[in-house]
Amino acid sequence: MERKFVVALSLSIGLHLALAVVLLSGDFSAPLKSTPKATAVEMKPIQAVVVDSSKLQAHINKLKKKEADAKAAENKRIKDLEKRAATAKKKRADEEARLKNLEQQRKKKEKEKKVADAAAKVSRAKAAVAEKIRKQKEAEKKKAEKAAADAKAKRLKEQAAAKKAEDLRKKKAAERRRKEQAARERAEQNRLLEKEMAEEMVSRQQARRQQMMSEIGRFTALITQTIQRNLITDRSTMEGKSCKLTISLAPSGFVTNVVTGKGDRIVCNAVKNAIYKVGTLPVPKDPEVFKEFRTLSLLFAPDTF
Repeated sequence: MERKFVVALSLSIGLHLALAVVLLSGDFSAPLKSTPKATAVEMKPIQAVVVDSSKLQAHINKLKKKEADAKAAENKRIKDLEKRAATAKKKRADEEARLKNLEQQRKKKEKEKKVADAAAKVSRAKAAVAEKIRKQKEAEKKKAEKAAADAKAKRLKEQAAAKKAEDLRKKKAAERRRKEQAARERAEQNRLLEKEMAEEMVSRQQARRQQMMSEIGRFTALITQTIQRNLITDRSTMEGKSCKLTISLAPSGFVTNVVTGKGDRIVCNAVKNAIYKVGTLPVPKDPEVFKEFRTLSLLFAPDTF
């Protein structure tokens, strides 16, 4: 590619030189002669172009410099290629020498190994013969020892089996007695525990019932007092009269319903109005005690207040 560039550059320089010679040698100052047919048309004069020789020379020098630079670059590239080729050649030679040296060492070691293997083979053969004899004697000794050990083991085994059977019989008998005693003790403990739990349960139930009755009586009195404080009485119309009412309460004490039962109508209406006037009556927070107040029946006799 660089060679083509040099050729093109040379042709370009040649053409520029030829053009410069033509422009310098030509005479552009002579006027043009007009022909008879061109008299009616005004002809403009041709402007001659004067080439500055210094600029032309500078341009030529620039082209020459480019050519010289291109040649220098090409020479440098060729030298670099030659240098890389020489380096690669040296590396190949060094590698070949290294491989040759390795091959020589391998062959030497292989030869040494063969000699060592042969010697080891002879040594192993002798050791094998000696080992065979030793094993044979050891096997005979072990056989004799095993026979004696088997006889002893058999005798000890029979003794151990007899002792084990006796120990097992004693152990089972002792375990049976222990289990029977433990069963009797557990039965007695369970009986005492059940009795104690039953007595504790009765005691707790009695205490709880007494507590509940106390709470029921207290809150019944509080509810009655609350209603009485809001009851408007009239001795002339209520004396000697009474009314039984059933009050339904929410857990908060809010009165959800009042049902009048047997009794004087005036007294019943007065008590009912007093209850609705209060709206919320005192009730126990204990859910179990409150069950007794969910529906509460009360008897009111105003002349007893």
